[in-house]
Amino acid sequence: MCIDRLKQIINESDNIVFFGGAGVSTESNIPDFRSNSGLYNTESSAGYKPETILSHSFFKSHTEDFYNFYKNKMIYTKAKPNKAHLALAELEEKGKLKAVVTQNIDGLHQLAGSKNVLELHGSVHRNYCIKCGKYYSLDYIMNSPTNIPRCDLCSGIVKPDVVLYEENLNMDVLSSAINYISKADTLIVGGTSLAVYPAAGLIDYYIGSKLILINKSKTPYDNKANLIFHGSISDILSSVV
Repeated sequence: MCIDRLKQIINESDNIVFFGGAGVSTESNIPDFRSNSGLYNTESSAGYKPETILSHSFFKSHTEDFYNFYKNKMIYTKAKPNKAHLALAELEEKGKLKAVVTQNIDGLHQLAGSKNVLELHGSVHRNYCIKCGKYYSLDYIMNSPTNIPRCDLCSGIVKPDVVLYEENLNMDVLSSAINYISKADTLIVGGTSLAVYPAAGLIDYYIGSKLILINKSKTPYDNKANLIFHGSISDILSSVV
């Protein structure tokens, strides 16, 4: 069975890297982006498409509309890590998993106990003043007395440290992710459609022979995988760890 083979691979590996997307957090009741009930199939009260709202130019020109959508659709303060997050943290504690590379911005990997988490698209838990650079917590954003959070030092606008459309990925994070993936003996990819670039292209840096894909739907990389699972990532990972 494939699940037995996955157990064997994990048992024999000591340099595993996990690369994950929105599907890792859907079982924590955080919506994904592209499914029928996903974020991109919703509309803000102002009538803008989510892809438009989550852009750098929209943040600059319609900051209040951005924050109305961001606070209501992107932040899930009550979300808890699920079995997938916990299984990955356990693998790291055992010394098998060397890094989690994630497209998610929710911080659930860290909440589950993972230490080496490379956040390609940033984190809702980090926010900074675009004028003076002072950093702020998520609580500051959510409890701001004004619709647009402002710096208590210089009154500059506070921006989430998340990568919006029209913005580049953090090159240090990207380079670190490439380094871990290229050296991994096992690469587990889960909860991602592998449709968003440049993040999806990171798989091309893996040169090993133990590529495992776990996703509810097919991906463009299925034909390159050594093992494929179409199902619940939390059930699959928790059953082998």
